Amino acid sequence: MVKIGKFFERRKANQKNAKMSKQEQDLKEEEKLNAENAEQATENTETVENNSEEEQAEEAPAEKTTEEKLADALAEIEELKTKQLYKQAEFENFRRRVISEKAELILNGGRKVLEAMLPVVDDMERALAHMDKAEDVQAVKDGVDLIYKKFLSTLKAQGVTPMEAQGADFNTDFHEAVTQFPAPTDDLKGKVIDCTEKGYMINDKVLRYAKVVVGI
Repeated sequence: MVKIGKFFERRKANQKNAKMSKQEQDLKEEEKLNAENAEQATENTETVENNSEEEQAEEAPAEKTTEEKLADALAEIEELKTKQLYKQAEFENFRRRVISEKAELILNGGRKVLEAMLPVVDDMERALAHMDKAEDVQAVKDGVDLIYKKFLSTLKAQGVTPMEAQGADFNTDFHEAVTQFPAPTDDLKGKVIDCTEKGYMINDKVLRYAKVVVGI
C-alpha cells in the first residue's frame, strides 16, 4: 500500500516537473522570439538610418571646385554685359526715333494750318480773276468780305482769335505801346485809344502782341 502511494506521488511529481519544464521551455522560446524581434527591429532601424543618410548624400549637391565657380562667375558677367549692350542699343534706337520725330514735327508742324488756308487762297484767286470783268463794285466788295470772314473762320478753327484792344486798359501782357497820346477824356487815360496793328491769341496764349496808342 505504501509502495502504491509512493508510486502515485512520484508520478504526480513527474507530471508536475514535466509541466514546469514545458512552461520553462515556452518561456525560453518566448524570450528567444522577443530577442529575435528586437534584433530584427534594430536591424530595420539601422537600415532606415543608412538609407536616409544615403538619400541625403545623394540629394546634397557636390561642392563645386574653384575652377567651376570661376567659370560660373565669368558666364554671369558675360550675360550681364550682353544685357547691358542690348539696353544701350535699345535706348540709342529710342533716342534716334525721338530726334527724327521732332525734326519731322518741326518741318511739317504747320502742314495742317497751311492745308486749311488753301481754300481761302483759291477764293482769293477766283475773286482776282473776276475783278477786271466786274462792273458791280458792291458785288466785288461783298465777295472780298465773304473771303475775309472765311479766312477768320479758318483761323478760329486753328485756335487763332483776334484781340479786342480798343478801349481796354493798357496791359503789357497783351499790348505793345508804339506811342502815347493825350486822352480826349479823363476816363481814357491809361487805356488803348487806338490800335495800329491787331494782336492775336492762339489757345489762350499771345500769338502776336497788339501795337497800340496809349492815352495819357
